[in-house]
Parts: sequence; C-alpha cells; structure tokens
Amino acid sequence: MKALRNYIDKIKPNFEKGGKLEKWLPIFESFETFLYVLGDTAPKKGAHIRDAVDLKRVMSVVVISLIPALLFGMWNVGALHYASIGENADFWTTFGFGFIKVLPLILVSYIAGLGTEFVFVYIKGHEIEEGFLVSGMLIPLIVPVDVPLWMVAVATIFAVIFGKEVFGGTGMNVVNPALLTRAFLFFAYPAFMSGDKVWIAGLGEGNGIVDGFSGATPLANAAAGLTDKLPSIYDMFMGFIPGSIGETSFLAIMIGAIILLYTGVGSWKIMLSVFLGGITMGLLLNIFATDTNPYMALPWYEHLMLGGFAFGAVFMATDPVTAAQTERGKWIYGFLIGFIAILVRVLNPAYPEGVMMAILLMNVFAPLIDHYVVQANIKKRLKRAQA
Repeated sequence: MKALRNYIDKIKPNFEKGGKLEKWLPIFESFETFLYVLGDTAPKKGAHIRDAVDLKRVMSVVVISLIPALLFGMWNVGALHYASIGENADFWTTFGFGFIKVLPLILVSYIAGLGTEFVFVYIKGHEIEEGFLVSGMLIPLIVPVDVPLWMVAVATIFAVIFGKEVFGGTGMNVVNPALLTRAFLFFAYPAFMSGDKVWIAGLGEGNGIVDGFSGATPLANAAAGLTDKLPSIYDMFMGFIPGSIGETSFLAIMIGAIILLYTGVGSWKIMLSVFLGGITMGLLLNIFATDTNPYMALPWYEHLMLGGFAFGAVFMATDPVTAAQTERGKWIYGFLIGFIAILVRVLNPAYPEGVMMAILLMNVFAPLIDHYVVQANIKKRLKRAQA
C-alpha cells in the first residue's frame, strides 16, 4: 500500500491547478479519497462538529452489515438451484454456484452506478460522493437472481440520475436510490420481477427441473390464498425459501441489524417502529379476517419474516438521508412504513410485496412529518413561555 501511496503522490501534481490533466482533478480526487482518508480537518477555532466518523466509515459499516445477507443469499441461490434439478451438492459447490450467479449483478451495479457518478463528477467539478458504496451493494440484494444484467444497468443509471443527481447528489436525494432501482425494474420489466420462475437460477430455462418443483415465493402463495403451502417458521427464519437474493434470511438480516445498532449507524427507533407498525396491522387484519381472504388470518410474526419486510426495516427505512430526522418523527415514519407495507401486501392481490411502495411513499412524506413535529414543539414551547 505504501508503493501505491507513493505513486499517487507522484502523479498528483499533473492533476492539480496548472497541471496538464487539471480538468480531470475531480475524478482523480474521487479515486484518492476512495482509497485513503485525506488529511483535511476542520479549523481548530470556531464552531465545528468534530467526530472520528466520516461518511466513508459510515458507508463501510453499512456494507459490512450487509455481508451476512449477501453470503447467505449466495448459498441459497445455489441450494435452490440444485433442489430444482433434484441434485445434492456439497456446501462449497452450492456456494460457488451462487457466487458465480450473484457476482455479475454486483459488478454491473457498481460499474453502472459509479460510471454514471463519474460523469457527473466531471460535469460538476467535485469529487465523487461515497453514497453509492451502499446503494451498489443493496441493488443486487433486492432483485431476483435471474434478472438480466442489462436491465440492472439501465435501472441503476436511471436511479442515480433521477433519484440522486438531479437533487444535488448524496445527502440531497428525496428517495432511496436502491429502492428506486427496484421500482423502475418492477414497473418497466414486470415479467422479470414477478412470477414463479425468476427467483431461482435456471428455472426459467426449464431444463432438468424435477416434477412438482415450484419457484413460487411464500408471498406469492399467500397472496393466492395458499397459506397452507407456506414453509415452516424455521425455514422462513433461516431463509431456505425463494425470494430476492438478500431478503430471504431473517437471521442474517438481524445479524446485520445488530452491527448497525452496535456501531450507532442505524436508528433503533426506526427499526423498532417499522416492526411495531407491521405487527399492529397484522393484528388488525387477524381481527377482521374473512373466509374470502385467508391471507388476513396469517399470524403477524410470519409477516415479519416474509418478503422484504425485515430487509426494508433494517437497511432501507433507516437510510439517514431519506428518513425522518426528528426523534418523534422517526417513530411516526417507521410505524407508517410497517403499517402500510402489510396493508398493501394483504389487501392488494396484484402487488404481494408492499414494503418497497411503503418506504418510497414515506420517503416523500418524511420532510412533512419532520415539519409538523418541529411546529408542534414550537407551539408547546410558546405555550410554556406564556404560562
């Protein structure tokens, strides 16, 4: 690493003012700041917040917290594939198959996203922001394993441009870019984001599939009223079910949640309130359950382990840019996400997964929630001062 540092220092003058490559300085600085933490510090005098944690470290913690879900997702991709063709494979063969299938999605996500950001870096003349470090990892984890790579690239470019850059870049975006990518894929290419054949690698090809094997997700079965065909609680908890790559294992997601909470990166108020909102709606639906919609009778705890609910609560709803900022607002914001997600999931048979819609909707309303919370505090203090 010392040799790399020396090489960077050697070529740096070419990119500084007066150098022959000065117009490429923003891109050079982007690479440098990605590799190293620079020595820039806040002034020693004046009102500045000083902290050992910068944006790069925060984003790195989030990526680390995603690793358990990523690794399990890779293994599960291989396990479901071999189950679909009726073969038994050892751990490393299973994991290796999943690794080969998932790695291209990760590479395409980062190449398309960072490539787009480098274009804007050059246009705007500032160094690249670390925000896509997390988005680039989230995108492969919330899509089916067999989604075409070119679709992922198109959706990622769309999300970076219209979900972030048009608002001013990292820290200014209104909605979560990773979720916007999934929303674009869902509405632009619905055939590749739903159905029974997109969740398991190779199932759509129909070659060697054992009789009776179905790639339907538990949510799809529940939406169809087939609640008796749902997997066991153990399988849902561990993640031995079809679904998006990183969303199936409740256990792996909770390990990530512990990392985020221990490091203080994730908001426990938002996580908890999302689950409370989901539990509340689940219980309400249980009370008013009818024979015409057996999905309403599904126990609340099963809702929490199905689909992308847990993943959304831990990694999407807690995005510090698009979430509510006030302490009371975080409770309201998270509760409404969980409440709306289960409501949409159960009462809209054409849209079995409501987490994406709920989070995107509350992303838009988060500033309004904060506004009313602040106004309520102002009025309370005014009354206290006048008393």
